[in-house]
Amino acid sequence: MMNMDVSSSTSSESRLGQWSMEETKELVGIRAELDQSFMETKRNKQLWQLISNSMRLKGYLRSPEQCKCKWKNLVTRYKGCETGESESTKQQFPFYNELQTIFTSRMQRMVMAEAEGSGGGSRKNKAVVVSSEEEEEDQDMQQLEDEDNMSIERDHHHHRRTKKMKKSKNNDSSNNHDGGLKEIVEELMRQHMRMESEWMEAVEAREKERKEREREWKETMEALEKERMMMDQRWREREEQRRVREEARAQRRDALITALLNKLTRQDNMTMAMRQ
Repeated sequence: MMNMDVSSSTSSESRLGQWSMEETKELVGIRAELDQSFMETKRNKQLWQLISNSMRLKGYLRSPEQCKCKWKNLVTRYKGCETGESESTKQQFPFYNELQTIFTSRMQRMVMAEAEGSGGGSRKNKAVVVSSEEEEEDQDMQQLEDEDNMSIERDHHHHRRTKKMKKSKNNDSSNNHDGGLKEIVEELMRQHMRMESEWMEAVEAREKERKEREREWKETMEALEKERMMMDQRWREREEQRRVREEARAQRRDALITALLNKLTRQDNMTMAMRQ
């Protein structure tokens, strides 16, 4: 039976998309927070819808049915670890400790309820600490119908009176639970708004930091460009001074050569005149 459940859950996961470790961890955490609500009511559909909404707030788009199938698969694996003899089986299940904590807390609540005089139902509660996770909502309803039929066979009048009292009690419990769900939804919305506000502040801070780095980079580039232009200007001035010095030196050299040639010419003329 357990193997068939694992195969069915695995097949459902393959059709609906694989769950990452982080996503599964978020699911287990949300399911743990609502575990007491699951044990107090049969209206699990609203609770799974609430879990789906909580997953969406954390960035994971999963339908209530997907969350429910994944949880059933985790519980089935946990039961396999509990019935297995090998310690390695528990080590291979990464969420064994988390589920162990959930079911231990559930048992503690049941024991406390029994100690406070919760009635004979405590024996049944102990038996369904884990196994109740494998039942579908239609199975729960079928069990209630079977119990009602047995009560009718024993005492029809007593059954009608009990059913009326149960309906009144369930209505009160439903109203209280709906109020609790409303508070949970409001708290989740407040958390979502707070997370969104923090995210916007982080985005604005990163944008401000980016603009500051860009401004510093531009100032650095402008300073480097200004320094390059100044160095280029100094180089041009030095080149101009060198050219002027070279031209002056060339002019002095030409003048000296011309004067020397003129002197030699005059001396030659004087020598020739004396010979004549």
